[in-house]
Order: sequence, then structure tokens, then C-alpha cells
Amino acid sequence: MRFAAYEHHHRYRVAVLEDDGTLYPLPGVTSLTALLQQTGGLTGLLAAGAAALDVPPGPHVSEIRLLPPLQPASVRDFVTFEEHVEGVRRSVEGTGGVPEQWYAAPTFYFTNPHAIYGPGDDIPMPPGSTVLDFELEVAAVVGREGRDLTPEQARDHIVGYTVFNDWSARDLQSAEMRVGLGPCKGKDTATTLGPCLVTADELEPYRDPDGFLRLALTAEVNGEVVGRDLLSNMSWTFEEMVAYASRGTRVVPGDVLGSGTCGNGGCLAELWGLSGEQTPPPLEPGDTVTLTVEGLGTLTTTIVPGAEPVPLPTGRRRSRERP
Repeated sequence: MRFAAYEHHHRYRVAVLEDDGTLYPLPGVTSLTALLQQTGGLTGLLAAGAAALDVPPGPHVSEIRLLPPLQPASVRDFVTFEEHVEGVRRSVEGTGGVPEQWYAAPTFYFTNPHAIYGPGDDIPMPPGSTVLDFELEVAAVVGREGRDLTPEQARDHIVGYTVFNDWSARDLQSAEMRVGLGPCKGKDTATTLGPCLVTADELEPYRDPDGFLRLALTAEVNGEVVGRDLLSNMSWTFEEMVAYASRGTRVVPGDVLGSGTCGNGGCLAELWGLSGEQTPPPLEPGDTVTLTVEGLGTLTTTIVPGAEPVPLPTGRRRSRERP
């Protein structure tokens, strides 16, 4: 089942999205995150969706504005593709290879849950950046609260999946990570989710014998294919990622966990690292990025001009005087 959030006549709704584009609104539901908190997981969500199919349909998807399928409780973005790590380290950090520590655990960082864009939303250039990049990812969405989960338990906590674009200001990212923290403003401006949430049961036919989802991934810039990969090239499964995220803490309904960027052109920076030059060039206003994931759908986004950065002073060198 597919769930979409949308705006129609200045009203916000959540609906089941059928293959023909018909929307079946869930009565009284305006937030998928809130619905997940109420239904307690996949079984409850499917029941709510089935009930919506028993009432008259709403508008067609062509008549509405799609929103992000949910407003995340939090967003963890992992880095689970070995090929991506190799290319981006050359481009962003000026080093090569994969750190041995990377293999020890599925590392992630927290990104901004207040900067979520939906399918079709324009993305403004980050203030102060001239090297904008996309990142083709898939996100798992948590539907049940859990703590210290095993991977086997974690499977029951994943309610569905959506396409995830982690927009990256590579010039800002490269500079700030020299401090030893980050990424910060290099990743803070925008994340695109959509076009809908596809429930986990829909993707079971794509699961390979090792537990990975074998989904084809394609990235295009201005209509030209720049990247192709398989989601099954991840080094950890989503269940293992959820288990790691829950270690010593909670995962809650509405948490979003990104796979990290796929390899073989899942972002421009990987290509730059491999070739030693910025080809294709960084994104700029007017460029259009199209990301397609088998079984999940397509996100198409146009880059537009952004705000100028508000000037701030550089850090002061203080006297370190003590009382």
C-alpha cells in the first residue's frame, strides 16, 4: 500500500494512493507521523488504509500538490555504500580508500528534520555555496517504538520506505569537516522525501537471500543519466541499521533512516573524486535532478536561487583570562 500526504484547496490530508493516481483520503488524518504513533506499526497502518478504500475516492494526484509523505520525528543518514565512500573521500576530504573503522558499524549522522521538502518542490541554493550536489538514497521509516533491538526484531519496526535525496553543499561540507565535526551547514538546508511511503510488505518480493532489497536506482541531471546502482549493494541491511540506531536509546514512530548514497554516480562528488575534475559540474539554478527507485517512484526537483548568507564575524582569539 502507498500513502501520500497532499495539499488540496488549502487543506492538508493523508491518503492511500492507488496505481491509477486516485487518492483515498483517511478521514480526519492530516499527519502520517501522528497516524503512525496511533496505529503502532504496519498492521495498524494497513488497517487504516483498508478502511479508507471503503469510502468514496478523493481527487486525482494530478489535481493536488504532493507534500513530503511525513514530517520525520528525526532523520538519521547512514553511509552504507562502500563505493560511495571511496569516491567522496577523494573529492571532499582529499584522501582515498575506505577507513577500516567504517566496516565496524553502520555509521550515521543526524540531519535537519525541519528542512524537509516534498516531491516537486524547488530547492534553493544553500546560502554561501556554489558547489551543490544531490545524493540518491532510500529511507526506511520506523512505525513502532523500540530500544536495543536485534535485526530480527527491527524488521517489525520498519513500516515502509521512501526515496531520499540528501542535498549537499560540498564546498561548505569540505570546509567545516576540517574542524572535526559535521557535516553541519553542508547538509542543513534541505532533504527531499517522496513521492509517497510504500509499506514494507510491498517490497518483500524484492528481498534477496541475504536480506537486502534488490531495487534499481537511477540518477539523472537535466535528462542525462549520471548514475545507476542497486540498493542491494549496501553493506548493512535496513534491519541492521535500525538495530544499531536503537542501541542504548529509542527509535520512535516517524524516525527516518537514510541508506546513504548509492555508488556508481549516486552523487556528483563521487564522480568528481574518481575523475579528478568537476564533471558533470555542480548544480546551479535551473538544473533539474530526477531520482528513480524501483518500487518506490521518482523525485524530480529543480534548483532555484537561494538567499545570501547573513554576515557573521570570524571567531575571536580570546585572551583566556581566568577569574
